[in-house]
Amino acid sequence: MSNSGTKPNGWAAANAKNTLRLAYWTGAWVLTQALAVFGPTHLWQSNQSLTALALLINLGMGVGMIMALRRHLNGLDELQRKIQLEAMALCLGVGLVGGMAYSTLDVTNLIPFDAQISHLVVLMSLTYLAGIILGNRKYQ
Repeated sequence: MSNSGTKPNGWAAANAKNTLRLAYWTGAWVLTQALAVFGPTHLWQSNQSLTALALLINLGMGVGMIMALRRHLNGLDELQRKIQLEAMALCLGVGLVGGMAYSTLDVTNLIPFDAQISHLVVLMSLTYLAGIILGNRKYQ
């Protein structure tokens, strides 16, 4: 078999491995985030030492997730990197502008409830997903 026949398969395997690694790190980060948030009320009755430990573990998982994302992005081809960059730029812009507006709505009491970071996370996640979908459509 020639090198040209094995290279795409090698790239595809490496890309699949990087994607799976990113999924594992993201899952670990989400689980440790849930542990840090819900552990104090449901598992260890506000023990501050355990809460601090859970938060430190969560931060470690977050660093691992960031490193896995970096590795994943570096393994993509130029077009996929461009799509990711555009989606991330959109996500950052919507998150920053929308988050500041949302916070201002809360601080000025223009909304009858407290602004929650989870709302911003959902907005940013949906924006990122939309950016990926639109980017893939744009470059089909």
